[in-house]
Amino acid sequence: MWKWRCCAVDELLKQWIPNVVAYKSRFFTSLSQTMQMTLRSGAIALVVGLALGVLLTVTKKDGIRPQAVIYRVVDLFVNLFRSIPFIILLIFLIPFTRMLVGTAIGVKGALVPLVFGCVPFYTRQVEAALASVDDGKVEAARSMGSSTLGIIFRVYLHEAVPDLIRATTITAISLIGLTTMAGAVGAGGIGSFAINYGQNQNHQDIVNVCVIILLLFVSLLQFAGNLLARRTTNRGLLRREGKDKA
Repeated sequence: MWKWRCCAVDELLKQWIPNVVAYKSRFFTSLSQTMQMTLRSGAIALVVGLALGVLLTVTKKDGIRPQAVIYRVVDLFVNLFRSIPFIILLIFLIPFTRMLVGTAIGVKGALVPLVFGCVPFYTRQVEAALASVDDGKVEAARSMGSSTLGIIFRVYLHEAVPDLIRATTITAISLIGLTTMAGAVGAGGIGSFAINYGQNQNHQDIVNVCVIILLLFVSLLQFAGNLLARRTTNRGLLRREGKDKA
């Protein structure tokens, strides 16, 4: 019975998506490459972007530790790389990527431009999320003698958790789009598979499947992000209500 069902499914797949079945090994390799690019570059961008977003918030003119020089340098870096279209950034960073990781193609070669393309965007998202924190709470923490690190972790990051989750979700979705563009210049992944085996060989079923896969990725990320943001927001409201009653 089980074998019959598997054979029936195989026959249906061969009818509906014959070219995907024909290149299934390459298809699964491309899926793996997209996941690797997203997870690796996303993890680096998460750490670096969060650090730079906090740095901009802390060192701005009305921040808790104003430092005009540091703020201007970081702000210039973010604005500079945000203004460059990603496909141009890929080409521009080829010499630097080769010097840093030894290659400018494949998953390894895509990580550097993906990080440079993602970090400025996420930095601005983090900066906006931290800006939504009530200034009164920051001032209250300062008046109680909290250190700079204490204010960053106990006030800014703690209070902005729902907004940071939303910012991370938006950035992760944007990063998936960047990986598909990276595939167009030799990075591999779903984008490369759709172009080389789909569009270039006139296999529409391959293009359709790649689009569906990307839509599923984005939908799952959005669902997970919304769920986490809602839960953290509700927990924050419950804590406040409990303190008010007490």
